[in-house]
Amino acid sequence: MTLRIPDFSSVKALVAGDVMLDRYWYGGTGRISPEAPVPVVRVGKREDRPGGAGNVAGNIVALGGKCRLLGIIGDDDEGRSLRDGLKSAGVEDALVSQAGIHTTTKLRVISRQQQLIRMDFEDDAQAFEAKGLASAFPGALDNTDVVILSDYAKGALADPQPLIRAAKDAGVPLLVDPKGTDFTRYAGATLLTPNLGEFEAVVGACPDDDTLVARGEALRKELKLKYLVVTRSEQGMTIISDGDPLHLPALAREVYDVTGAGDTVISLLAAGLGAGMSIGDAAALANLGAGIVVGKVGTASVSTTELRLALKHQLGGADGILDEDELAEAVVQARQHGERIVMTNGCFDLMHAGHVAYLQEARALGDRLIVAVNDDDSVRRLKGKDRPVMPLEQRMKVLAALDAVDWVVAFSEDTPARVIGRVLPDFLVKGGDYKPEDIAGYDAVTGAGGEVRVLRFEDGISTSDIIRRIRGE
Repeated sequence: MTLRIPDFSSVKALVAGDVMLDRYWYGGTGRISPEAPVPVVRVGKREDRPGGAGNVAGNIVALGGKCRLLGIIGDDDEGRSLRDGLKSAGVEDALVSQAGIHTTTKLRVISRQQQLIRMDFEDDAQAFEAKGLASAFPGALDNTDVVILSDYAKGALADPQPLIRAAKDAGVPLLVDPKGTDFTRYAGATLLTPNLGEFEAVVGACPDDDTLVARGEALRKELKLKYLVVTRSEQGMTIISDGDPLHLPALAREVYDVTGAGDTVISLLAAGLGAGMSIGDAAALANLGAGIVVGKVGTASVSTTELRLALKHQLGGADGILDEDELAEAVVQARQHGERIVMTNGCFDLMHAGHVAYLQEARALGDRLIVAVNDDDSVRRLKGKDRPVMPLEQRMKVLAALDAVDWVVAFSEDTPARVIGRVLPDFLVKGGDYKPEDIAGYDAVTGAGGEVRVLRFEDGISTSDIIRRIRGE
């Protein structure tokens, strides 16, 4: 299967279901409370994000699509914060404010990238007037390519059948992220995405793939679904349809937090189908996205740039060669994991031992080393019309193959000041006889709190000397 990342800009989605506010408090822990054997967290940073169906909608927009969100909130500060978050994310707000209820809120306290406790503030599901959502749903279907029902059993989707029938009458595919053990509530949907625990709670234990597929096919036919997608954590996911079952292995390299992984899966499935992908390709893309999002802390979304980076890594080869947008996304991910970024630049025409030693020394300063490389035209301007000896593509491949180098990016200007200003590394290094303040990018890096260092090349080794020896000069 050759997977491509489609253009999602034309996809128009409607997400309906249980919206909530995900609230995060971050802080350090340095002591145990004298009142109880629990850590004391000194809260510093606080953050509110749209959660539940709001996170699903945010995932669609992060991919470049358009999304309208329909759900029920209270007339309270949490509801207003949720609306502000949706507006900032670019999600169209179609929320229904209901008097007498509180906006569902989940507060997570996090220290050193570990969740210490979660506190839920919510009303009973019976307090929600789902009729208000059902009456607003048909109008929200206008100009929609795909619908997602995001059920968290908070009450908004107490009776999903009117919504499923409305979508079917409109000819719009409808995907459901289910909850509970009564899946008959979702009969007639296009696609259902239970996780393995939810699936087994309905059909019974599935000790092997054959049992899972047989019971999944029986459930799919009973509920008149077109597709059934079972997410299986470290075992990946299984897609059951009219054709042969498809098993996809898990792709996560690091797992920090599984919060919101199901939201990412159904968002990518919906966006993929809305963009015209086959179910197999859409599922492979969703599986790729799930592997990315579990490497982040808290509810999170996945961008097309992140998907392209992950796809490059999956395919192997020159996954360290990035364009500027991909590099910017990679740096954001690295910093989310607390990694220090080192950056250097040069022509790197005819790599030699001096280059290798210099790059190894630069890499030792941090966790990731970026090498910005002059393109062929800028090398000619700097070195003369007979340079470079090696074209840009070959120079970048050689650099990307070095253990010391993480990412390689090209630039076309005479200096890399612009791309350095975009990355703002923790350490900017340059080899040679320079003063730090004379190095391109110095003002931007130091202004952002970074450091500029000069490293020394090994004596007696240079590209120019090698070229002269080859020419017999």
